[in-house]
Amino acid sequence: MITAPQLRAARALLGIDQRRLAELSGLSVPTIQRMEASESIIRGNVDSLMKLIGALDLSGVELIAEGASSQIGGRGVRLKADFDPAKVLGGVDAGTKFAARNVA
Repeated sequence: MITAPQLRAARALLGIDQRRLAELSGLSVPTIQRMEASESIIRGNVDSLMKLIGALDLSGVELIAEGASSQIGGRGVRLKADFDPAKVLGGVDAGTKFAARNVA
């Protein structure tokens, strides 16, 4: 399983844009855009998800499930369980603003 925030964070850690991730995974840019725009857990074609996760893995990204520890260490990021975008952006519509700002 991979969430949209994990995908955006992974891409940011690699320093690549959506087009490069599409090339690495063999997926289309619109598919990457749809995945990153998901509300939480990315749902879709299992083959596409496996291509995406495989490309991230080969690029050096380890996906860490909620509550799990890293198997091999290394740098990474994780949102705290009580993360609230409203604390960062303020306002009632902060969750939507947060997601929209982090899609590209």
